[in-house]
Amino acid sequence: MTFDDIIRALSCTVVVRGTAFETAGIKSLVSSDLMSDVLTTTEEDFIISTSLNSEQVVRTADIVGALGIVLVNGKYPQDAMRRLAEEHGITLLSTPMDAYRVCFTLGCAMESRGRASP
Repeated sequence: MTFDDIIRALSCTVVVRGTAFETAGIKSLVSSDLMSDVLTTTEEDFIISTSLNSEQVVRTADIVGALGIVLVNGKYPQDAMRRLAEEHGITLLSTPMDAYRVCFTLGCAMESRGRASP
């Protein structure tokens, strides 16, 4: 799944186009407002969805190697968060959807893509 696929599926606004925006192959999603929970993930090639719009999310994404962040519930990042995402080259998106709908929509899309692949 690409960022363009996610943008279409979730009606996202692109806040920051990260360094991997064009080439990322996103395979999973970690959704949480507790960054301590995100720090325990063993996922690879994933994005974070959260309603937390602070610099801590970007710092966490950088530590765990997340390809991007999707802010849910129509949240828009603080200026400091946006600047930090730019500095770290992390894609930052915003969607009006709630966390449940984001997880459901992307989960179904990722699952159907998995079945289509050998």
